[in-house]
Amino acid sequence: MSTDAPARPQLSHKQILLLMSGLMLGMLLAALDQTIVGTALPTIVGELGGINHYSWVVTAYLLASTASTPLYGKISDLIGRRPVFLFSIGTFLVGSLLAGLSQNMTELILTRAIQGLGAGGLMTLAFTIISDVVSARERGRYQGLFGAVFGLASVAGPLAGGYFAETNWRWIFYINVPLAIVAIIVAYRVMRLIPFRKRQHKIDWLGAGLLVVGVSALLLALSWGGSEYAWGSSTIIALFAIGAVFSLLFLLQESRAAEPILPLKLFRRPTFALANGAGFILGLAMFGSIIFIPLYLQIVKGASPTESGLLMLPMMAGIIVTSVLAGRAMSRIGRYKWFPVAGSALLGLGILLFTQLHVGTPLGVAFTFMIVIGVGLGLSMQSLVMAVQNAVDLRDLGAGTSAATFFRSLGGSFGVAILGAILSSRLATETTARVPGAIAALPPEQAAAAQSSLGTSSISINEPSKILALPDAVRDAVQVSFVDSLHTVFLVAGLIALVAVVVTVLMPDRELRGAPVPAQAQSPEAMEARTETLI
Repeated sequence: MSTDAPARPQLSHKQILLLMSGLMLGMLLAALDQTIVGTALPTIVGELGGINHYSWVVTAYLLASTASTPLYGKISDLIGRRPVFLFSIGTFLVGSLLAGLSQNMTELILTRAIQGLGAGGLMTLAFTIISDVVSARERGRYQGLFGAVFGLASVAGPLAGGYFAETNWRWIFYINVPLAIVAIIVAYRVMRLIPFRKRQHKIDWLGAGLLVVGVSALLLALSWGGSEYAWGSSTIIALFAIGAVFSLLFLLQESRAAEPILPLKLFRRPTFALANGAGFILGLAMFGSIIFIPLYLQIVKGASPTESGLLMLPMMAGIIVTSVLAGRAMSRIGRYKWFPVAGSALLGLGILLFTQLHVGTPLGVAFTFMIVIGVGLGLSMQSLVMAVQNAVDLRDLGAGTSAATFFRSLGGSFGVAILGAILSSRLATETTARVPGAIAALPPEQAAAAQSSLGTSSISINEPSKILALPDAVRDAVQVSFVDSLHTVFLVAGLIALVAVVVTVLMPDRELRGAPVPAQAQSPEAMEARTETLI
């Protein structure tokens, strides 16, 4: 494997931090828009109508961002980071502005897809660009800040969404515009210092098309299965079949393309294959389980959507603090392997601890479990990205980094679908066993009102306010049924996370490339002098 040191520009610490501010702003925008819309959707639907297309506001963003992620990495390898990053954030800016101007649900869904198309690049290019200017050995102390951004977005998104839902929901999207402009200006000024050696290229548009169709079909099947359509319906089966066929065609195309979107040769490297496998598994366990924690806080503890976001602060604190400290530790030690091993173990432990939650569990106990999960995430997610980047040559850095982001997002999509289906199945069983008896014990008028409120179909956990308004005995039965159903979800998710421990233990224990920078070479004068030669 070729060394990556000679091709790197030598930016000063101040310039790297300035570049980081632009990249972190872009990443924050993309991460926020994964969560900010959820708490405001009822308000948006109330104004625009289109309740039948409710889920598409989230699905359109997820589809566009996940399917486009691998394309950004490879194309930036071929034509340079700056134009691709500026296109990505510009697309996100336009999508945000148009989303705020939407007059009906169709317009909002289309503009959310435009947002997602831009967000797919913001996520992966942030990791890739900082890797262009900092060696793997020194990268941890900077890249750990990206993990802190994800932790911040996980709480700030629902909080901001709840606030703007009560004032003017359009500012959920308008607020992105000035932030995106600042990110564009900062990134443009600093990224011109990053030299790019243009090479002959031929973009694999056929492979890109096959990938987008295959991934979109699979994500649609996972998003619609069990909600819009039954899992055994012809629509879901057809989508899975289309996804499988186009994914197979994509792999065949990549095996013969001159410049493949996802170079299959990279999977021959054990670290690359195992780190991406672990990322997929952790994404499945993480996204598929922690999304249910706010529901527990709302349905069982009576928190509002905004309050449930605030109550997630312990998890955010765990992610932020650990991401920063782990990044610095990796730079100092020069190795990464045992960070994802420990992180996977702690994540699995934290999720399994949630099987001990009950209706009467004090919030302080839940906070402790959240901290354990946050520490696990902070140790594992960024270190896996570093493992992938350390395993590829500089010419494949964009493709490799985008692969890490892609597999984690894909795992999250599978996790939401699989664990959501488990929750729905268990909840139907538990409520059938408890709720009818609780209703039958009520006076006739209360029983009729409770039955009318619940409806004839399965209980919807997406409307906590209706559950909290039920008579005490019925509400208690629903809450106990929900918590018992969550136990199964957290048990499955925790065991899945522990599989990642085995996968990460199997990773080779490689040293991070790039020797520590000598003290005299880190002086501002020396770094500024080297930067002048690039200008």
